[in-house]
Amino acid sequence: MQINDKSGLTEYKASSERYNIMKYNRSGKSGLLLPAISLGLWHNFGEVDNMLNARYILRTAFDLGITHFDLANNYGPPFGSAEETFGLIFKKDFKQYRDELIISTKAGYDMWPGPYGNLGSRKYLIASIDQSLKRMGLDYVDIFYHHRPDPDTPLEETMIALSDIVRQGKALYVGISNYQAKETAEASKLLKELKVPFVIHQARYSLFDRWVEKSLLNTLDNNGLGCIAFSPLAQGMLTDKYLNGIPKDSRAFKNFTYLDTAQVENNLNKIQELNKVAKNRNQKLSQMAISWLLAQKNITSVLVGASSPNQLKENVKSLDNLKFSKEELNIIDDILNFSGK
Repeated sequence: MQINDKSGLTEYKASSERYNIMKYNRSGKSGLLLPAISLGLWHNFGEVDNMLNARYILRTAFDLGITHFDLANNYGPPFGSAEETFGLIFKKDFKQYRDELIISTKAGYDMWPGPYGNLGSRKYLIASIDQSLKRMGLDYVDIFYHHRPDPDTPLEETMIALSDIVRQGKALYVGISNYQAKETAEASKLLKELKVPFVIHQARYSLFDRWVEKSLLNTLDNNGLGCIAFSPLAQGMLTDKYLNGIPKDSRAFKNFTYLDTAQVENNLNKIQELNKVAKNRNQKLSQMAISWLLAQKNITSVLVGASSPNQLKENVKSLDNLKFSKEELNIIDDILNFSGK
């Protein structure tokens, strides 16, 4: 994999207006500020994807003030290739801006064959960060996450591994993802004892998926932690794509992982009603979905994916209208049959 120097792109110089566009939020009680919208490289940055498009997306993101690029060791496909793609683009376009960037990666899901390529052992996590840094051509990442809890490895072992990764200078901060409230509180206690800068939890959260409101957000608040929400558009259901049914070129029609036709059909009426609220706010449905998240307690940033620069620009317009009236919030809850936290 390599960058084609005949792509026609000129040498990248970041927009001087980038910090006038974006809003930045503190992650819990830490010193770390994150952009209200962060860019996830889960899709569209693998070996199978278009490198030129990936460069355009990353350049556009930074020009919009998005300073946080979020990866994981197994993003691709194939595994590891999103980090490799990012590393090539970073070297070409962003190396001079390293101190303005927050680069995060994760380990916790299946990565390589055998008993040491998955979950949360010390063996796996330390090998993973070393591999990730090599793929990206970095000396350190800003945030290193444990991607999911490991039911069979003692939590203390996982947290000590995260601590040692910080002590070795391979990460500045640590985070966790997909942990329940009780596990999060336990992890926070251990990391505080180890004096590790634990700053953030990455959780799935959207208008259609509000599990974090039951207890996780309060746990994060009580422990001085921020939250970054992933899958904010519910795999595309909270966009214009499904307003009139299921297009044949859509993820749902093809029954891709995490979304199928039944899910869309079951939520179609809600999607259409939510869109009416968005229109009254002069927003697209996707923009309202992001704005709504940023209006919630303890949400530091919303993690979006993008298949094109224009899609990213549309998402950033969410910041133009972040306030919701009590009436709007009640209407949204009624549409979703949501009766309280």
